Amino acid sequence: MEIEARLWRFTFTMAHVPASPDSASPADARPVDAHERLELLDVLRGFALFGILVSNVQMWFSGRVFLTREQFEAFIANASLLDTVTRYTFEALVSGRFMTLFAFLFGLGFAVQLGRAEARGGDIVPLYARRLAVLLVMGVLHLFLLWYGDILSSYALMGFGLLLLRRRSDTTLLVVAAVLCLVWPMLMNLLWRLPQMLADSPEAREALMTAAREKSDAASARMLTAITSGSWWEVTKTSAAYYRNDFFLMMLAGLLTCLGRFALGLWAGRRRLFHDVPAHRGFFRKLLGWGLVAAVIGTVPGLVVSILFHQKVVTPESLPVWFPLVLSPLRSLGQLALAAVYLAGITLLFQRAAWQRVLGLLAPAGRMALTNYLSQTVISLLIFYAYGLGQAIKRGPFACVVICVGVFSVQVLWSHLWLARFRFGPVEWLWRSLTYGKAQPMRRAASDTPAPLAA
Repeated sequence: MEIEARLWRFTFTMAHVPASPDSASPADARPVDAHERLELLDVLRGFALFGILVSNVQMWFSGRVFLTREQFEAFIANASLLDTVTRYTFEALVSGRFMTLFAFLFGLGFAVQLGRAEARGGDIVPLYARRLAVLLVMGVLHLFLLWYGDILSSYALMGFGLLLLRRRSDTTLLVVAAVLCLVWPMLMNLLWRLPQMLADSPEAREALMTAAREKSDAASARMLTAITSGSWWEVTKTSAAYYRNDFFLMMLAGLLTCLGRFALGLWAGRRRLFHDVPAHRGFFRKLLGWGLVAAVIGTVPGLVVSILFHQKVVTPESLPVWFPLVLSPLRSLGQLALAAVYLAGITLLFQRAAWQRVLGLLAPAGRMALTNYLSQTVISLLIFYAYGLGQAIKRGPFACVVICVGVFSVQVLWSHLWLARFRFGPVEWLWRSLTYGKAQPMRRAASDTPAPLAA
């Protein structure tokens, strides 16, 4: 929910990039060929990548998350009907949902790699560990040179958790996923609010909340000043301080939740649900139906509370201190369930020839997910930050969606053109070359067949 992110700065709507390499024994380890890829997974990555862009722009690059409560209330009061509808739609259908889907795909990609390595009699650990190490370096550079909201470094660290889970039973994976996805966020909320719950009087509790809000507002004011008027170096310095003092704890709290979503992807990959969708069509239909029910149960209460906040019917101070603990697992359920609905819906549609052609347009963007994710950061910074076009705070939610549609459309077109000539995206090529310790062939040979929309 947007209101939760604004009040507690406890949001995890950042992009990540799932991996799809091949792994094998050191003797024959090589990147995955185009004909070995699962086209549906690239389509899902492309779809998730667009949602990640919308999430990051709406919550972070636009600068609205750094407004004080008074400033945000003024923004709401002056918002158009179109912006209001867009904001509530974002909270209900986008926030946290696409991050969940991307994390699932990361675990699913690992399962595919693991299966290929085992089929060739190889050990996935050495190569995958090198791959994660390279991703970690990329993430740290992205974090400190471009944007504090980097998720690559977090995913690289949690990727080692997948290595620990790879021999666990399916039941263990599902239990781990349930605990980390649904129970862990509630425990983190409890830890964050424990001082307030232990306050010996309502006045003491209110004083703690006021102090926390003032500290958060001060950090947000510094960030807002930097992104609306600072140079690249000033933004970089301020962002580093913000990450160290505030954002790091939010990211740290979300690491285990990400691992839980990885575990779900690993389970699905083991069951080979996406290798033979027709054989599992019944499963995906049930997932779609029950996912819709769970999404409504998990989303509607939080959306109602958000509307009541925005309409000033209730305030955070007027709610019982335990109320967020009740809302937290519901919000987690809503994010997980709607991500499952998106996953099942696209998977079922992809079995129809007409929809396969339409959805296949997203596949090249999914094959170049790392390149596109990083370029989304650069493009967003140049659009919204002061050392670019300086549009932060100036564009409402609907305009931000329009910008995202335009940016992603260009990325899809560029991905098609690039992969018609080259085997990998530019950053994917660098990632693979560093992982395998030698430069990978980049250009397609004249004898190569053109890449499918993502085979």
